[in-house]
Amino acid sequence: MSVRAAGSEQHGARLRALRMALGANAALLVVQVVAGFAFGSLAVLADAAHLLADVVALGLALLAQQLTTRAPSARNTYGMLRAEVLAAQANAAALVLISVWVCYEAVQRLNQPEHVNGLGVLLVGLLALTVNAGSAWVLAPSAGSSLNMRGALLHLLSDALGSLGVVVAGVLLLATGADWPDPVASILISVLVVIAAFGLLRDATRVLLEGVPKGLDVDAVEHALSTAAGVDAVHHLHVWSLGSETPALSAHVVLGGELTLHQAQEAGDRLKQLLAERFGIDHATLELECHACDDDVHARRDAGAS
Repeated sequence: MSVRAAGSEQHGARLRALRMALGANAALLVVQVVAGFAFGSLAVLADAAHLLADVVALGLALLAQQLTTRAPSARNTYGMLRAEVLAAQANAAALVLISVWVCYEAVQRLNQPEHVNGLGVLLVGLLALTVNAGSAWVLAPSAGSSLNMRGALLHLLSDALGSLGVVVAGVLLLATGADWPDPVASILISVLVVIAAFGLLRDATRVLLEGVPKGLDVDAVEHALSTAAGVDAVHHLHVWSLGSETPALSAHVVLGGELTLHQAQEAGDRLKQLLAERFGIDHATLELECHACDDDVHARRDAGAS
């Protein structure tokens, strides 16, 4: 199977998984909101709030996944690869804000306890746990290293964790007759969700700031290029991400010997193949030189461009 065909198949699998998860969670959201108010449970409403974020996140992820396949245009010469990164960043920020609200409400409940229907909380928690865990199971195989898919999966896993907390709260409510397990479970759920969300926010921000892709060793890349046959030196090396799964590189490469234009182009093609095979970098721009360039000249060019 060609790389293009494999990519198309993976894209289709992601769209199907996102649609299934979105439908299941949208239906569950309605059940949780009704049950939360009916049983007076903040834990259920907290889980519903996270679930609302899930539904929005899955919708954004679905939209972003469709945008990433748009062909490059005169306006967007790289296409819209970073749409998924923006969606992931928005998802992480939403999780943090919702968790802060839930913690605030939980503290109010601790100061002024309200009666909660333990059996109802337990049953809703079990239903939500089943739906969230099942949706995460459907989504996980197609997530890969996509920040967009990771963001959607994180929402589902965090909600599955939240649903587990609701189940535990329901059991404690039935066992003790006290009302404190409900807000305490809400706070614990929110803290764990915030920790996970910050990791996603950090990775998405790294892409937007054009940082080095996670897991890629720049020194190893430079060493591989500089020690390749026919290469005298490598400088002005930059590595960044066009999207969460699309690393890119630019570098100046000094070639040894007296080469024709055709020979230099062949050398550049070999280096690009090396980058693709060893480091997964398919987007590489190499400026081939017969001797090291003058840094002062480049500095003046950069100053003039700015």
